[in-house]
Amino acid sequence: MRARHVVPLLVAAGAAYGYLRWYRPWQLTWGATPDEVTRALPGDDLVPRPVFDATRAITIEAPPHEVWPWLVQAGVGRAGWYSYDLLDNLGRPSASEINPQWQQLAVGDLVPMSPDGTQGIEVLALDAPTSMVWGSPGTSWVWQLDPVGSEATRLVTRIRSRPTGAPSSLAFGVLLELADVWMLRKMLRTVQLRAQRLG
Repeated sequence: MRARHVVPLLVAAGAAYGYLRWYRPWQLTWGATPDEVTRALPGDDLVPRPVFDATRAITIEAPPHEVWPWLVQAGVGRAGWYSYDLLDNLGRPSASEINPQWQQLAVGDLVPMSPDGTQGIEVLALDAPTSMVWGSPGTSWVWQLDPVGSEATRLVTRIRSRPTGAPSSLAFGVLLELADVWMLRKMLRTVQLRAQRLG
């Protein structure tokens, strides 16, 4: 094998090693404690053998009932995703206030991910203000709000996914691996700041 072929292979091998050794463990557990990563959460049974299994968490200095409304109103055409609005909310700023119009969410509703509201992730379970489970074929997304004393919340979120083999499912799997942590980390931090500001 010629040297010009060896160098790219070594670079690729090094990048793959770095991804698997450092980046992937960090991005799958950002902010979460070992106990939070290993604990069972509602919705885990929806994707029993996930390829992608990420648990992230943040502490918010506001009680669960003050954090819950921010999550309930999430979605395109609603409050947005509190993340990078140019990428995931059609350039519209995510809501900075609680909107009563967006607080009616029930099992069977779609959390919209498209401008017309026809594409999204289904609400599968609600236990206000403790847990909420969203899901679509091959994917589950849970929000768990655990009280810390009387004035704070540990917000834990878990996404589990197993691509079905369809091109769109495989593309979604790649997106989860490479970009999900950045979007979700921004979302958690924004919810933290807004809930604390209004708390």
